[in-house]
Amino acid sequence: MFSQLAAMPSSPGGDARPVERRWSLRWVQMVSRLGGVVNLIKTAAEVASAGPSADRLRSPVLTGNPGEEGMIGAQALVRTLTGCGVDVCFTNPGTSEMHVVAALDAVPPMRGVLCLFEGTATGAADGYGRMTGRPAAALLHLGPGLANGLANLHNARRAHTPLLAVVGDHATYHKQFDAPLESDIDALAGSVSAWVGRPLRGADVTAGAATAVARAMAPPGGVATLILPADVSWSEGAQPTPSLPVPPLVPVSDEKVGYAAAALRSGEPCVILLGGEGMRRPGQEAANRLAQATGARVLGETFPSRHERGAGLPAIDRLAYPAEIAIAQLGDVRHLILAGARAPVSFFAYPGKPSCLVPAGCQVHLLAEARDDVGGALAALADLAAPDAKPVPREEERPALPDGELTAESAAAVIGALLPERAIVADEANTSGLWLPEATAGAPPHDWLTLTGGAIGLGLPLATGAAIASPGRSVLALEADGSAMYTISALWTHAREGLDITTVIFSNRSYAILGMELDRVGAAAAGGTARNLLDLSQPSLDFAALARGMGVPASRAATAAEFAGQLRRALAEPGPHLIEAIVPALGQRPGRGVTGPAL
Repeated sequence: MFSQLAAMPSSPGGDARPVERRWSLRWVQMVSRLGGVVNLIKTAAEVASAGPSADRLRSPVLTGNPGEEGMIGAQALVRTLTGCGVDVCFTNPGTSEMHVVAALDAVPPMRGVLCLFEGTATGAADGYGRMTGRPAAALLHLGPGLANGLANLHNARRAHTPLLAVVGDHATYHKQFDAPLESDIDALAGSVSAWVGRPLRGADVTAGAATAVARAMAPPGGVATLILPADVSWSEGAQPTPSLPVPPLVPVSDEKVGYAAAALRSGEPCVILLGGEGMRRPGQEAANRLAQATGARVLGETFPSRHERGAGLPAIDRLAYPAEIAIAQLGDVRHLILAGARAPVSFFAYPGKPSCLVPAGCQVHLLAEARDDVGGALAALADLAAPDAKPVPREEERPALPDGELTAESAAAVIGALLPERAIVADEANTSGLWLPEATAGAPPHDWLTLTGGAIGLGLPLATGAAIASPGRSVLALEADGSAMYTISALWTHAREGLDITTVIFSNRSYAILGMELDRVGAAAAGGTARNLLDLSQPSLDFAALARGMGVPASRAATAAEFAGQLRRALAEPGPHLIEAIVPALGQRPGRGVTGPAL
């Protein structure tokens, strides 16, 4: 950098001393008197602005202010987004996005939420969209910033979450120089987006923004990515654009409803598999009516985006993650009716095991796809095939508070006993969460958010967005230790925003789910080297210390009684808390391999 600065031409009629000497003197003065790189950059800019090529490369002067005819693109963009109902922006910005950042001051209705990692910003936008049904913005820096957020955009895509990704790019005239951060943003965005747009003029940015919001909200919901070149952001001549109409859910034909009714009346074993909007109260109650009248069984998809559950709602089990258990759940079913769900497949391929989990001889009936009016289709089917049936709600039933050793099973019982009414659970507990569904099924009504796309590192960001979307509701982040480390910096945002999130880290000091998969894929003969790659105990992670270092009060529990006391206190106090629950890994005896540093 400094050799390039030294080569800059002298200003016409300026100092006659050699360029290198002038720069050497300036450098010494700045280091000795000011000590700041910022001052060096300012001085370099002054010299560059006096050079003969400055007029060709200088950016336009920004004079536009909101409400003036000369509003710049970034200001008009933010005004358009708030007018379209997008009033939260999760961001980890960079240089190319500074005009958008500055515009947030000019448009107070837009809440800016700083995240220390792009994966936190995208995961938080996912949680927000799942709870509100409308998009938040995730403001990201160029292709590498988008790449850092891609895993949780993948999860959002699988959840059909309405989400707006705004990705800054180099100025249009700068891209030809292949600067270090130059990349193919369009290709990256295309892998997770339902729509990708790139305005090339300041006057076009707001039309692109309004289109992006409408496409994100179009059924069934998805990621829309607006790529924003820096010069488009700072150019004048932009004006806000009104919101565009969003297409409604697609109604399901009477023919499809009739086919499903015929299957239910066949007398052969039937399963109704719910997904998407079918996992909300109206869809569940309609499916439960059908079960009461026809004897059909009702199952939920393995990883729903949002499952309304608990006392007062029908009892619905989810299809299991392990393919062997899912096959047993489906059993000898002869008719599988899909309502917002896809035909089940194995999460991975396993030697000698089927990928498609639909039993041989079973006929699949597509009642409603994710973009359809799933609740309306189930209600119409219930009115046709079960007109007199009423849904049977689950009674409230909580497990007793356990005592003794803390295990994943006893921790689940504690959570089931203490879970508040209207709580929101962000579940990335993985193997430590096997006992959670049963233990919490009879708790007061609550929402359960899951890892829809299987890309770990979602739980803490998901809780972030859910808490901002739902003020006044307790949020419980149930997190495996290995997964937590992917986006652990989300805790800093919890503290900064004062979010009412209680995080439980199931600390079993291992990638336990990979230990299970090592056996399931037929690699059971793996030796010490392979097993060591799944071990997180050398050194042990101190999650309580990590949380406190980011401003979140934290504690550690090693017994069921300690965990119950700490969880009760955390849920009673506003603001963020973290509890590190020391539990054995799946298949491991309590007290072995789970020691941690003393508090």
